[in-house]
Amino acid sequence: MPKKTTRENLLARSLELYHLPFMELLYKAHQVHRSNHDPGRIQLCSLISIKTGGCSEDCSYCSQSAHYKTDVKRSALMSVDEVRAHVRDAKKNGAQRVCLGAAWKGPGSSADFERVLDIIKSVKAEGVEVCVTLGMLSAEQARRLKSAGLDIYNHNLDTSREYYSNVVNTHSYDDRLNTLRNIADAGIRACCGGIIGMGESLEDRCKMLVELASLDPQPESVPINMLVPVDGTPFGNLEQIVSLELVRTIAIARILMPKPRIRLSAGRDMLAKEAQILAFFAGANSIFLGEKLLTQANQSIENDKYLLSELGVV
Repeated sequence: MPKKTTRENLLARSLELYHLPFMELLYKAHQVHRSNHDPGRIQLCSLISIKTGGCSEDCSYCSQSAHYKTDVKRSALMSVDEVRAHVRDAKKNGAQRVCLGAAWKGPGSSADFERVLDIIKSVKAEGVEVCVTLGMLSAEQARRLKSAGLDIYNHNLDTSREYYSNVVNTHSYDDRLNTLRNIADAGIRACCGGIIGMGESLEDRCKMLVELASLDPQPESVPINMLVPVDGTPFGNLEQIVSLELVRTIAIARILMPKPRIRLSAGRDMLAKEAQILAFFAGANSIFLGEKLLTQANQSIENDKYLLSELGVV
């Protein structure tokens, strides 16, 4: 028999981990987490939509796609001063990293891209890490973002290669991987994760984690999102997954990727406090602060501060 590839071995391991008794998986994941991170520290990030709606892509989960009729109102790219005001508010609430999202297939006009570069310089001047997500990037655009001082670029894989065409048809999986290569070549660290609960199989979920773990280098941070069904989108009627499935996914992500931060991201407002605590124990060590994630609801800052205080984390 031919020898198994590294990816095949990782997939087999992921599926084996997923089928462990829940407490056994949680124990294994926490051991890895504690060996590589201080379990008493959780990174606080803020996510700001600097250009909302009207995106040309047909991502079936997204409220900002121009292909679907949702309640999201389009807005033009913010000015440097508008973004700076949001960043200062985020800093007051404890944000250590500010993530800026623009609903584009890729950076828009030359003038828009130049403004984004100015925004990055302005955010850096506030003394926080800056991450942006602008869609697909050319090698030259990635280099210019690096020169502007960008720390992190977010570009999620969303799901497995095999399931991707069920989610998006206006670009390919390889388009996304090409952008990740351009980011790495420019010396920018990657934030790259996925979404669960989009109708994918358990194997698709594990294949996504294997793809993330196989990136070279592995992402600096890995956001694990739970689908938030949005009326008007193709996935608007999907049922919410069981929260323990999210915790299992985070646990496997932590075991496969010991060093990156694992970010408990979209859908957190749908989780009970106890489910969030299990996710932190399984290896999640980063969250978004603020009552909105781009266009979707999030936990209130007051609830988050109370929860973190209860846990004794900083």
